[in-house]
Amino acid sequence: MLVALGAVILFVTEWLTVDLIAMLIIVTLVATGVVSPTEGLDGFSNGATLTVAFMFVLSAALLKTGALQLVAGGMAERFRTRPRYATLLLMLLVAVISAFINNTPVVAVFIPIVGRIAASAKINPAKLLIPLSYASILGGMCTLIGTSTNILVSGIAESNGLPGFSVFTLAPIGIALLVVGVIYLTYFGQRLLPDREAEESLAEQFALHDYLAEIVILDNQTLAGVRIMDSPIVREMDMDIIEIRRDNDRFTLPPGDFRLLAGDTLKVRCDREKIKNLKDWVKLVDHSGSVQVMGTGLERDNSSLVEMVVTPNSEFVGKTLRQVDFRRSYRAVPLAIRHREETLNEQLYELPLLAGDVILAEVKSHYLTELQKIEQRQDSPFILLSSDALGDFNRNRFYFVLATIIGLVTLATTGILPISIAALMGVCMLVLGRTLSMQEAYEAIDWRIVFLLAGALSLGKAMSNSGLDEDIAGILTGTVAGWGPFALIAALYLTTNLLTELMSNNATAALLAPVAIAAAAQLGIDPQPLLVTVAIAASASFMTPVGYQTNAMVYGAGRYKFLDFTRVGTPLNLICWGLTSLLVPLLFGL
Repeated sequence: MLVALGAVILFVTEWLTVDLIAMLIIVTLVATGVVSPTEGLDGFSNGATLTVAFMFVLSAALLKTGALQLVAGGMAERFRTRPRYATLLLMLLVAVISAFINNTPVVAVFIPIVGRIAASAKINPAKLLIPLSYASILGGMCTLIGTSTNILVSGIAESNGLPGFSVFTLAPIGIALLVVGVIYLTYFGQRLLPDREAEESLAEQFALHDYLAEIVILDNQTLAGVRIMDSPIVREMDMDIIEIRRDNDRFTLPPGDFRLLAGDTLKVRCDREKIKNLKDWVKLVDHSGSVQVMGTGLERDNSSLVEMVVTPNSEFVGKTLRQVDFRRSYRAVPLAIRHREETLNEQLYELPLLAGDVILAEVKSHYLTELQKIEQRQDSPFILLSSDALGDFNRNRFYFVLATIIGLVTLATTGILPISIAALMGVCMLVLGRTLSMQEAYEAIDWRIVFLLAGALSLGKAMSNSGLDEDIAGILTGTVAGWGPFALIAALYLTTNLLTELMSNNATAALLAPVAIAAAAQLGIDPQPLLVTVAIAASASFMTPVGYQTNAMVYGAGRYKFLDFTRVGTPLNLICWGLTSLLVPLLFGL
C-alpha cells in the first residue's frame, strides 16, 4: 500500500523522472519482499515491454521514408479553399497513422508542417494544433499497437493468466470515439479554440525589442582587451554576444576566448535598461529602438533565427540550457523562451526546461542543416518550427515498410504469431532490408518508456500479491454493485480518467488494470470489458496540456493557455466517458 501510494505521489509531482521512479519501484518491491527478484525483473522480458520497444523501431522506419511529410504537405491547397473540410481530413489522417505507430513522433512531424500550412492559408495555428494532438490520441485508442498503454493493459492481463487483447479488440469502441470526437472538434470544438490575434513578427511574439541591442566597446581597460569569458558585463548581466563587427569583419557567435577591442560593435541579448547604466563602458547604438529581427528561419548574413520546441523525451527536460551546454553543442544563442504561458527574456540559462517549451535562438546559418539532421532523429531533443523536411519521399522504402507493418498486423490478428514476435520479425526485416541500421534501431527506442513499463508491470504484480487490488476493487464494486454494468463501467472509467490527467497514463493503467481484474473476479464476470475501459480511459487525456505527451508538445507551439485545453477538452472527455460507458456493456455482453 505504501509503495503504491509513494509511486502515485512521485508520478503526480514529477520530482523524479518516470523511468527512475519505475526502477525505484522495482528495487523497493523486491527489497520489502512484496515480489520476488524474478517477479521484479519479469517486466523487462514481458511481451508487452518488448512489443512497445519494437514498435518504436517500426515508427522510426515509417517516418524515415518521408511519406508523412509528403502527404501532409499536399494538404495546403485544401486549407486555403475549404479549411473546415481540410481540418477534418487532417485529423482523420493523423488518427489513422496513430492507430498503427507511436503518436508522439507523428505529432512531432506534423507540428512544423501544420505551422507552414497555417501561414500559407492565413489560419491561426492555434485552430489546428489541439485538434492535431487530440486526433492522435483518439487514433491510438483504436488498436492494440496504437499506444503503449493498450499494450501494457494487455500484458497485465496475460501476466494474470487471462487472454490479452487482439490487434483490433479495442476497435469497436475506439472507432466510435474517433468518429464522434472528430465531428465534435470540427463543428463545435473549433468555436472553443482561441482566436487571438497573432503578432506580426517573432520580435513581437517573444518581446525582443527590449532585450536586443547593439553596443560599442569604449576605450576602457575593464572591457577592451579582455576575453569574452572574463568580461564583467557578460558574467554579471546575463548577456549573450550574438555578433561582433570589427572594421569590415563580422564574427557570429564568437567563442568565449575571443578578445574584445575598443571600437568593436557588439550585437547582444540583454536588458537594454541595464546596458544604459554602463554608459562609461559602452555606447548604446539605437536603430529605431532595437536591432532588426528578421523572420523565422530566414538567412541574414551568416545567422538564422529558429524556434525549437522541446520534445517530451528530450534530454533538455528538467535541465537548464547551461547544463546541456546549449551554446556550444548547437552553435546557438538563446534569445527568449516561451515557458508555458510566460515569455522569458532573462536568466535563460538558469530555467529548468519542460516539454513543450519553445526556445527562440539565433544559430550560425551553416549549422542550420545540422540542426535539421538532428531533428530527423527519433531521439531528437527538439522540433524546429521553421524547419523544412530534409528527406525526400522514398517510394520503394515506403512500400517495403508498409508491407512489413501490414504483415505483422496480419500475423498477430490471425493468431499465427504473438504480437511481440511479429513485431520483432518486422524489425529484423527492416534491418535486413537496409531500411534502418541496427544503430538507428537502438536509437529509435524510447528507453524511458521501456523502463516505465517494466516497473509498472512489477507494480501490478505487487498489487496482486499483496491483495491491494482486491481491496480497491471491493470498494469500487461495493459502491456501484446495485446499479448494474453501466454504472460499473462509468465508475471505473471516471476513476481511471481523473487519475490519468494527474500522472502518466501508463502508470495509471498499471494501477487500475489489476483492480479491474479483481473487480471482475468478485462479480463473476468477464474481465475483458473492464480492461478495455481502463485502456481507453487511461489514454483519453484531453483536459490538461500535461496529461498526455502530445498535448505538451503543442502547448508552446500553439501559444495556448492552460484553460484552452480545459475548455475544449472537458466536453470531449465527457463525450468519451458517456459513450464508453454505454458501448462497452453493449458490445462486450456485460
